[in-house]
Amino acid sequence: MTTPAPEPDQRPSGEKPEEPVEDVKPSLVTRRRERLRAEIHEARHGDHLVPTWMLTTILVVIVVGWLYLIYSA
Repeated sequence: MTTPAPEPDQRPSGEKPEEPVEDVKPSLVTRRRERLRAEIHEARHGDHLVPTWMLTTILVVIVVGWLYLIYSA
């Protein structure tokens, strides 16, 4: 003997009603987008201790010094 199939609008007694995934938690893309927006906002309005041009100058000096050591050896 087989069990009768439930009506389309009824669920078997042991199952929970399905909730849409969007209602449960935001998607990975949405969370990443929000995190990037917050990071950009913080970067634009944050208090920077060292200006970008100074960091660039320091990086160029380090790279040029490293290349000098390689080619002078």
